[in-house]
Amino acid sequence: MAKPAPSGPAAPAASTPAAATPQIQLVPASPDGALDAAEEAVDLLLESGRAPGDVLVITTGEQHPWAAHELSFGEASYWAQHDAGDDVFYADASVAERAAARPVIVVAVNGGPDTAAADALPLALSRAGALLIVCGDPQRINSVLGAGV
Repeated sequence: MAKPAPSGPAAPAASTPAAATPQIQLVPASPDGALDAAEEAVDLLLESGRAPGDVLVITTGEQHPWAAHELSFGEASYWAQHDAGDDVFYADASVAERAAARPVIVVAVNGGPDTAAADALPLALSRAGALLIVCGDPQRINSVLGAGV
């Protein structure tokens, strides 16, 4: 059996998948337009074949209308939908820590206190398996993430 050739620096990363960093995409948007931009990103993901259960959307300002509606039926029902993992799940930044990792996380920086984005973005980066899409003001996002994205 032939031994595969070493693949250089990628080899150690393959043995430690937790160290892999997701791809980051920035979608410039105003705080008022960030939620719409996030919705468009989700639509594109689904149209491209991404499974709905692969996507988590986090909002830093006003809750997504879906989350507000589902929470009207109670927290237990809301989180049961999250745990089922069958559909896109929408969470406010204040409860995002409770959400499980998903292959794709979309963050709508749609207002809220600076601490909401400061907490949500690093959390989203650590929980996104393959892709993190951030919709919002690029200057605010870069200042929170501490690097040019």
